[in-house]
Amino acid sequence: MIQEQVNYQENEKITFKEAGKFEDTRYEKIHNVIFNSSLEASKIVAQEIANLIQLKQELNEPCVLGLATGSSPIKVYEELVRLHKEEGLSFANVVTFNLDEYYPMDKSNIQSYFYFMHEHLFNHVDIKPENINIPDGTVSANELRQFCVDYEMKIKSYGGLDFQLLGIGRTGHIGFNEPGSHLNSGTRSITLDHITRVDAASAFLGIDNVPRKAITMGIGTIKNAKRIVLLAWGNNKAEILQKAIEGEITSNIPATYLQEHNNTTFVLDSEASLELTRVKTPWLVTSCVWDEELKLKAVVWLSELTNKPILKLTDKDYNDHGMSGLLTEEGTAYDLNIKMFNKLQQTITGWPGGKPNEDDKYRPERSTPAKKRVIIFSPHPDDDVISMGGTFDRLVEQGHEVHVAYQTSGNIAVSDEEALKFAEVASTINPNASEFKNIIEFFKNKSKNDIDSVEARKLKGLIRRSESVAATRYVGVPDENVHFLDLPFYETGTVKKGNLTEVDIKIMCDLIEEIKPHQIYAAGDLADPHGTHKVCLDSLFDALKVLKKEPYMNDCWVWLYRGAWHEWEPYQIEMAVPMSPDQVLKKRHAIFFHQSQKDGVMFQGDDSREFWVRAEDRNRLTATKFNNLGLAEYAAIEAFKRYFF
Repeated sequence: MIQEQVNYQENEKITFKEAGKFEDTRYEKIHNVIFNSSLEASKIVAQEIANLIQLKQELNEPCVLGLATGSSPIKVYEELVRLHKEEGLSFANVVTFNLDEYYPMDKSNIQSYFYFMHEHLFNHVDIKPENINIPDGTVSANELRQFCVDYEMKIKSYGGLDFQLLGIGRTGHIGFNEPGSHLNSGTRSITLDHITRVDAASAFLGIDNVPRKAITMGIGTIKNAKRIVLLAWGNNKAEILQKAIEGEITSNIPATYLQEHNNTTFVLDSEASLELTRVKTPWLVTSCVWDEELKLKAVVWLSELTNKPILKLTDKDYNDHGMSGLLTEEGTAYDLNIKMFNKLQQTITGWPGGKPNEDDKYRPERSTPAKKRVIIFSPHPDDDVISMGGTFDRLVEQGHEVHVAYQTSGNIAVSDEEALKFAEVASTINPNASEFKNIIEFFKNKSKNDIDSVEARKLKGLIRRSESVAATRYVGVPDENVHFLDLPFYETGTVKKGNLTEVDIKIMCDLIEEIKPHQIYAAGDLADPHGTHKVCLDSLFDALKVLKKEPYMNDCWVWLYRGAWHEWEPYQIEMAVPMSPDQVLKKRHAIFFHQSQKDGVMFQGDDSREFWVRAEDRNRLTATKFNNLGLAEYAAIEAFKRYFF
């Protein structure tokens, strides 16, 4: 891979090759760089844009930027704003063209890309208003075609785009160029793919509110940019990225067209890179340094590929699939198989809090103290029972002091119809309560752009509280052990949340200090479509940094669960808690107490199943995977990975 592809100019201060993890492989057809975090990557991208702006200023030329919306570029824009405010970066010579806009869409609508760009960038820098170009979602249908032609011609009048920032959708779209888009397409109106609308549903509080059409720059327009950087974060993008980077060029995945552009870089975080061959199966690409984690990953992969239990894998299986080097280190398949089989078997336990008075050398948890203090952190008021309901029940049954901490109110996930129903019931019981009359009046007159009133948010939060308490009582947790933290970052009344502050971290620290837990369970499921799981996990990690030196933290182990959106793979699992058929049913009933989230979930993500169904399916699948690897057969398994702080 030539260095010129990494940078727009030879005098770039920081190169992606220096900053991230890059390896050229025969499988990859687009230059890509992997970073440990999206924040780190965003700062590097912002610096490249800043360098380009400054270079153009020195040449007394306009800097023409193609800009994207969505969650991926937000941190890039935050860093550009910081560079403007703290380091004097001027946008006076910058001309911007946004990729797309919903149609029809009013500029004042908080879901419009016009609103998005001004909120995240334009309102905070010195760009000239006349240099801002965003497709107009209010143009009449009769004028739409001519508007697109004019937009295209205006880009060409500047000599094309100097730099184009992109995201990628799960359909492989760039901009709103959905599958089927032509290589030479220009700015035009387009009908949105159903998957694209599903992915946008959380922002619009339901798919019915997502526009069916959009205006987008075309593939040809994007490809004419002198430099292209595509951002992709999170494991829900991993599958489409592998196809875009390693697959054949096809109109079914428009991002593959970028394989023909000679100055494109895909910038990924570690989660988004997981399906790339060099990450998923590095032994197929190069010689490996075989640590214990990679050995287990490779053996599980080989077992699944050959459809053989681990103990039946042969030397030939290893040699035929690029792992002869591993056998050279381990001796024989027989020895390696037993070693890896035992490693997996030792993760399985029916005692998630540790088995009292037993040798714990080969168990995932300590036997002492026999009765542990446990905090289960739940980002939303149902993640606890959805993701670890069986383990939750087992901890209570086995006599541990279990506390549940709901980090957010979850109020935006309650539909207006559900809240109105409760308000009307409450008003009927107490006709003199003006508060409920006000709420009823608010919902009956609420428009799409209205943010919930404080009273409406409070009611929605109370609905979710009452459901949570009903579920924890069912499992057997005393009411005084149920904690509603209502972290302030969440309480904006909209899908867009605030940033974590010291207030959020202090709330987390105070609870941990009060309980002094031996175990903490937290959601490590980062495919959450509106990001709350990630922020809640960060709040815990930040709290652990603050409390790390406290003596009681030496006895605290942290376990991360998944399950609401996806599950740990067998090679990642460090504690596997099997469930009997009766426990599966009990977990289902606990989830059912969250009635406002049943039969019509507002934040469904890319999975159309209800949460209780997807949780059961994933737990059953994990058990099946363990069984196929040659381990014991169980009805279902909940999985955990330990976090070391």
